[in-house]
Amino acid sequence: MAKTRYTGVAIALHWIIGVLIIVNVALAWIWPNVADEHVRPLINNHKTIGISVLALVTMRLLWRLTHPAPPLPHHHKSWERQAAHWVHVGLYLIMFALPLSGWVMDSAYKDAASHPNLWFGLFEWPRIGWVMALDPVSKKQVHDFFGGAHAISGKILYLLFFLHVGGALKHQFIDRDRELARIGIGRAQA
Repeated sequence: MAKTRYTGVAIALHWIIGVLIIVNVALAWIWPNVADEHVRPLINNHKTIGISVLALVTMRLLWRLTHPAPPLPHHHKSWERQAAHWVHVGLYLIMFALPLSGWVMDSAYKDAASHPNLWFGLFEWPRIGWVMALDPVSKKQVHDFFGGAHAISGKILYLLFFLHVGGALKHQFIDRDRELARIGIGRAQA
């Protein structure tokens, strides 16, 4: 019998990473609209979640390399298979690009030395030393460049998220493929 679901580890990582990304996007939308004294805790949580996503997506990719995805249904059209493949590749790239660009940008922040990174307030995780050691002019250029890359990556994430969720819902509700069961929601096909 062909495997129709992802492994339990893959399913757990998928949903944990997805929820963390949604929370992180919400934090970025919220902090421009809160009082100044509340901004820093929101940014700190955003950075903590971002570095957590980086660690989890690394684990997810390693798991995926050793535990292949279940095959797509045979009736999927070639373009649907290609679209699913490239959207997944794009999501992996963006899930690395966003936290890495944020980490470089944060390491180049002019006041980084006076604002330590505390992972959920439990321990300090380091900034990128060679970036912090740059002269002030270079540091600002790095900060601005990676800040722009971070913002553009965020917009690409929105597009890929829409394509990913839209494709899954199309297969689930229009094609009746039990697509969501592949990733842990509902019963898999017998």
